[in-house]
Amino acid sequence: MNATPVPRRLRLRLTGTLFAAQSLNTAAQIAPIVLVPIIAAQLGGSDSLAGLPSTVLLLGRALAAYPLGWLMDRLGRRPGLALGFLLGVLGALVSLWAIGVGSFVGFCLGAGLSGMSRGATEQARFAAAEVEPPERRAKAIGLIVFAGTVGAVAGPLLAPPSVQWASRLGLDPQTGPFAAAALLTGLAFLLILLLLRPDPMHLGRLYPGADADGAAPSGDGADSRAPWRTILRRDGVRLALVAMVVGQLVMTLIMVITPLHMKYHHHGTEAISWVIMAHTLGMFGLSGLTGWLVDRFGAVTMVVAGAGILALSGVTTPLSSGMAWLAMALFLLGLGWNFCFIAGSSLLSDSLAVEERGRVQGLAETLVAVASGLGSLGTGLLFAWSAMVGVSVLGTGFSLLLIALALWWGRSRPAPAAQPGL
Repeated sequence: MNATPVPRRLRLRLTGTLFAAQSLNTAAQIAPIVLVPIIAAQLGGSDSLAGLPSTVLLLGRALAAYPLGWLMDRLGRRPGLALGFLLGVLGALVSLWAIGVGSFVGFCLGAGLSGMSRGATEQARFAAAEVEPPERRAKAIGLIVFAGTVGAVAGPLLAPPSVQWASRLGLDPQTGPFAAAALLTGLAFLLILLLLRPDPMHLGRLYPGADADGAAPSGDGADSRAPWRTILRRDGVRLALVAMVVGQLVMTLIMVITPLHMKYHHHGTEAISWVIMAHTLGMFGLSGLTGWLVDRFGAVTMVVAGAGILALSGVTTPLSSGMAWLAMALFLLGLGWNFCFIAGSSLLSDSLAVEERGRVQGLAETLVAVASGLGSLGTGLLFAWSAMVGVSVLGTGFSLLLIALALWWGRSRPAPAAQPGL
C-alpha cells in the first residue's frame, strides 16, 4: 500500500479519540432510555404522552443535523462535534432539572436538545473517514459505528448504580441516569475539544480529491461550494442517500413492531429482550468486518448485499413466531441495516469534496432521522391493518427496490477495483 500524507500514528490517535467519544456518548444516550416513557407518563399525567419526548428527540435530530453539518464545513469538524456533545450535556441537565421540578415541558425540551446533539455526534463517523486514505475510509466508519456496541453494553449497566447513587444523595432516583449521561457526554466533549487536533477536515484536504461523479478535487482552486443541484446529480450521492434512508426505514418498520408482534404470540419480556439483543448485535457487532468488506469489494456491492439481507429478513420474519426464528430474522435485519449504513456512508464521503461534506452529510442525517420517524409512525398503522405480514411485505418491497437501484447504478458506474492487501 502506498504511503499516505497523514502519519499512521496521527490517524490512530484521531480515530481512537472519535471512537472513545462516541462510545461514551452512546452509553450516555442508552443509560436513561428505559426510564424516558415512564417519566414522561408521570410528568404528563397520561400514558398517551409517554412517547412524546422520543418524538421531540427525533425532531430535534432532524432539524439540527443539516445546520450543524453546514457549520462543520465553515469552522471544521472539531468545533461542530464539540458543540454537538455540549448540547448533549445541556439536554441531560435540563431533563434532570425537569424531573426535579415536575415539568413535562422541560423534560421534552431536554429531549429536544439531546436530539439536536445526536444530529451532530452521528456525523463523527464521517470525521473518522477523513483522516484515512480512500481505501481505508469504510473501515474507519465501521469502527465508529462499532462504538455503538460499547455503548449498548455499558449504557444499561450504568442505569441501576446511577439510580442508587441518586437515591443515596437524597435526589429523585430517576435523575441518576440523566446525571450519568451528563457526565459521560461531558467527558466526550472534553476528548473532542482537547484531542481532536489537527482538525480532520484539514487532513482530508491532503488526500486526492474525490473523483466520483464530478466532485471537485479539494484544494485545487475549484469552487468549493457547489450548488445543491450539482451535488445531487451525482449518482454516488444519490445512491448513498437512498441506501441509508431505505436501510433505516426498513429496519425501523420491522424492528419497532416486533415486540408487540411477540407479545400477541404470548412471549414474555425475557424472550423479547433476547430478540432485540440479537438485533442489536446485527446492527453494531460486526461493523469492523463490514468496513473491511466495503473497502475490499466496493460500496455498491455491499449496498446490494445489505439490501438483499434486509429482503431476506422481511421474508423470514412472519414465517414463524418462535423466539429463535425471530432472533435470527432480527439479527439479519440489523446486519442488512449495518451493510447499507456503512456502505452508504463510505460512498457519500467518496462522492464529495472535503468542503462539501459537512452540509451534505448533515442532510443525510436529517433524512435518516425522518425515515426513522416515518417507520415508527407507519408501522403501527400497517400492523393494525395487516399484522406482521403487511409490515414485512412493505419492508421487502423497499429492499428489492434498493437492490434494483444499486445494480442500475453499478452497471452505469462500475465499482472501483478491489484494494489489494487490505
